[in-house]
Amino acid sequence: MQRKFLTNLALVLALNLLVKPFYIFGIDAEVQVRVGTSAYGGYAALLSLSFLLNILLDLGITNWNTRHIAQNTHLMRKHVSGIVAARSLLAVLYAVAIFCAGWLLGYRGGQLHLLGILVLNQVLVSTILYLRSNIAGSQRFAQDSLLSVLDRVLLIGICAWLLWGRVQQGPFLIEWFAWAQTAAYGTTAVVALVMVARRAGGLRPRWDPAFTYSVLRQSFPFALLVLLMSFYYRTDTLMLERMLPDGDLQAGIYAQGFRFFEAFNMLGFLFAGLLLPMYSRMLKNKEDVGPLTGLALRLVLAGTLAVAIIGSFYAKEVMDLRYHEHTAESAPAFAVLIWSFVAVCTTYIFGTLLTASGDLKTLNMMAACGMVLNIGLNLVLIPRWQVLGAATAGLITQIAMALAQMTVAGKRYSMRPGFAQVLAPLAYVAVLAALAGWLRLEGTSLLKAAPLLAGTALLTALSTGLLPVKDIRSALQPPRHP
Repeated sequence: MQRKFLTNLALVLALNLLVKPFYIFGIDAEVQVRVGTSAYGGYAALLSLSFLLNILLDLGITNWNTRHIAQNTHLMRKHVSGIVAARSLLAVLYAVAIFCAGWLLGYRGGQLHLLGILVLNQVLVSTILYLRSNIAGSQRFAQDSLLSVLDRVLLIGICAWLLWGRVQQGPFLIEWFAWAQTAAYGTTAVVALVMVARRAGGLRPRWDPAFTYSVLRQSFPFALLVLLMSFYYRTDTLMLERMLPDGDLQAGIYAQGFRFFEAFNMLGFLFAGLLLPMYSRMLKNKEDVGPLTGLALRLVLAGTLAVAIIGSFYAKEVMDLRYHEHTAESAPAFAVLIWSFVAVCTTYIFGTLLTASGDLKTLNMMAACGMVLNIGLNLVLIPRWQVLGAATAGLITQIAMALAQMTVAGKRYSMRPGFAQVLAPLAYVAVLAALAGWLRLEGTSLLKAAPLLAGTALLTALSTGLLPVKDIRSALQPPRHP
């Protein structure tokens, strides 16, 4: 299983590194430049609102389905046929809830129109994720990897024409960006549906109340988990926009740093997408999950800690790479947010393991505490420190969640790190932080410092054992057959 994890991780990382960074920094960031920080801040706040109630679209079905199909692939046709029909009703429920929430929060006119487009987009995205869960659950990771970037490839093409290819250049409207997403997501959803239909041997959508109730009853704990996590992951932008007098501007400034954080976080999310079906099958077959977990954690720490150190020491320079306004304000928030990247990626490993084991009660209790902690911290810190307050609240919450999940999973599966395993990341951080600090004092630019820090990170990871070369080489060797 470690060999399958490494080979498929290499594929999905390669595809996403080729596509998603260009989309985020070439397209999404350019849209913010064209429409202005305040207009984009309003869009970002509405997007966060659409995420907060996103769980009503899915009710935990996707995560439950990934685990279930990984263990019972032969039931795909029956489940997809029944679930597709039920999800159409969930889409209506979600749309009604979102518009009611938007109205209560004071959104009117053009804001509600934009929110309507975002609602449609969320329906399409949720549909894509559900269809992909069938492909990943059946261990078709290469096909799932291709689907994971298809929408972004299409969106890059559409937005590139809108931004640079039009004959008559003029003001760029944020609504164009939203409609471009609709076209890209719609096309990807159709492709995913065709792939699932072929894999399942045909589909016949049907409404079966008893089946729907059974699925929703089993998926409800997954739904609650996603809802609680969404609140402590997505409320910051919305609270900035609603709580401050210049909320649109502050949300737009926060979006500058959050965009970089989210770009890196997409790579971390790929670990969870691969690990959930793998863990689910391993646990069903009563295999030891310790080696795979240890390998994934060391790979995550080696990458995320290096990114966090470079990002925090050179935050202003990173912001200046893409933006020309408000970088002095967004840089401190980014320097904090990038450390959240380390904690979030850690939860992608241990939280995914607990999800695969079906221990949703413990995860939901932790997520509920995280939600209360994050909202409380935001209420206190945002009025005092604005965007830096929101970033600090997120970092504290994510660290608490990572430590809690690591502790529970470690006890449950008897995974106790030795002294060398604890010392390795500490030594790794100390070496990189010392070098980064010295380079900053010497006035070394980001473009010169980044390659030096990356090379030092690789050498340090190898020398400390943080990157287990022997284990990786052993895992990549093809299995021997008698």
